[in-house]
Amino acid sequence: MGLDSLALQLLNGLSHATTLFLMASGLTLIFGVTRIVNFAHGSFFMLGALVSAHVVTNWWPALGESAAGYAAAMLLGAVVASLLGAVSEWALLRRMRRAPELYQLVATFGLTLALHDAMRWFFGPDEVFAPRFPGLKGAVALVEAYFPTWQLFTLMLGPLVWWCLHALLTRTLWGQRVKAATQDREMLDALGINPAPLMLGVVMLGCALAGLAGALQLPREPANLQMDVSMVVETFVVVVTGGLGSVGGAFAAAVLIGVIHALGVALVPEATLVLVFLTMAVVLVLRPQGLGGAALASPQREAVPVFVAAPSGITGFVVSVLVAMGLLWAMGQGDYSRSLTEDLLVMLLLGLSLQVMMALGGLVSFGHAAFFALGAYGAALAHLHGGWGLLPALVAGMVLALVVAAVFGLVLTRMSGVYLAMLSLALAQLIWAGASQWVALTGGDNGLIGLQLIAPELRPVFGWGLLALVLACVVALGRWSASSRGAALQALRDAPLRAAASGLPVNRLRYQVFLLSAMLAGLAGGLWAAIKGAVFPSVASVGTSVDALLVILLGGVHQLWGALVGSALLVWGGAELGRGLEYWRGVLGLVIMLVMVLSPNGVLGGLQIKFPQWTRRRI
Repeated sequence: MGLDSLALQLLNGLSHATTLFLMASGLTLIFGVTRIVNFAHGSFFMLGALVSAHVVTNWWPALGESAAGYAAAMLLGAVVASLLGAVSEWALLRRMRRAPELYQLVATFGLTLALHDAMRWFFGPDEVFAPRFPGLKGAVALVEAYFPTWQLFTLMLGPLVWWCLHALLTRTLWGQRVKAATQDREMLDALGINPAPLMLGVVMLGCALAGLAGALQLPREPANLQMDVSMVVETFVVVVTGGLGSVGGAFAAAVLIGVIHALGVALVPEATLVLVFLTMAVVLVLRPQGLGGAALASPQREAVPVFVAAPSGITGFVVSVLVAMGLLWAMGQGDYSRSLTEDLLVMLLLGLSLQVMMALGGLVSFGHAAFFALGAYGAALAHLHGGWGLLPALVAGMVLALVVAAVFGLVLTRMSGVYLAMLSLALAQLIWAGASQWVALTGGDNGLIGLQLIAPELRPVFGWGLLALVLACVVALGRWSASSRGAALQALRDAPLRAAASGLPVNRLRYQVFLLSAMLAGLAGGLWAAIKGAVFPSVASVGTSVDALLVILLGGVHQLWGALVGSALLVWGGAELGRGLEYWRGVLGLVIMLVMVLSPNGVLGGLQIKFPQWTRRRI
């Protein structure tokens, strides 16, 4: 590749860095003040793009004919995103401020689903192709190459926005209060400053920046309903690399990620995504708080930290019988019901694997899909290339997940809180990137198809075997939680320093529970590959990790049967809503938000608080 082409790629990367910075600066400002990791931030990016595109194409096309009118349309997109951000802050975010980070993440994921369907209803499903920006339609000559004028403009816009934000935060009273709230939110209360208007203003500013970033994409790509999730993943990479709460770190990380992405496209296009996520992982290992971030305070404690094995007494017996009978009945109701029940059982097993890590080990993960995907790909590859049957292929998937967990666990288990969560996210994104770009092995986006892990003659009995396996795992986990090892794990989870002083091998116990969790997730992934007959990179996506979190947080992370309730709500509830409602994802999102607001400890967690006599605590 010549120097001209390399320079052109670097300029493309720096231009894209502006978009990343606008998104990341908004998200990091919101986190810095509210301490909420807002998964719905991509929705405001998409809203800004859709509003601006419809203004210059369908609503007031004359505005798209002049530079001033086009710029006004872009600003209108940012304003609408800001106003919707204010509504979201009032309706949801302020009610989740005291909740642990994972509950906040799940609640904002529900907001993403609701906003996505709301925008699909209002704007329609079609892409919107906006005209090019007047006066900036040409290209600038670079020796023997040409660089689009609009991208050159956006490249210069990034430093200007950074300077404006820097001046706002350092030279105004409002900005000084924002910085104070970022460093010590409780100090504002001590000084008599009401933090609520401040937080509202920060959310509105962050959403406005996201909306502006979306509008700036119009001259380069059409506005569509797939912009939210794809962009928010890149934004998370920048925010985590730069440091949660640091605008300067977000700017440095956006430039770094933009340049690395450009170099990857130019030099090693088959590994571009891997390089980006590997950069994030390396930064987190060397500096867990990111390039410009500061150490965070301890995460919020949950209200019900004791693991509950099952309802007690007669209630427990009745519930257990009803659960078993319900699953048996569903398994025998035809192909549709059997298929949904198998999906439910696999998601239940995935939820149990994460529950082991979180409820007993105290390890928070945003990227549990990594081990699920490793189990799925391990089983699929063993079957396709080795001709292995179901059981050996499942073992192969579990071993692959175990080996990767054994290596990465040496680093992951020595971290805690949001740093552990973000590094686990980096691992999952590395797996996803590898699965997407290692086409020769994984098939890339085409996936691995045509799997025959379940022999046709065994298909009628497979579901019953899966049911027995999952119920056995539930019973084993319940007994393990009641053992001395379970007691030791909860002791180090609740008070690690006290546990270490008592002589408990804290790091070794964490490492062991991490490996066990990875193996169970790998088993769930292998079973998923067997049921579906195909594996795609989406098994390692952020969405899969969020599904695992939904399973246990909706039901109750500290209730053994919470994973069953959560998987039923997610799988059966989603399927039944999808059969009768066009906008079922939005309804599901509203349900998720309601559960997180009204009962942050999940359905069973709320019942435990209201009816403590129904439960038996296992320590």
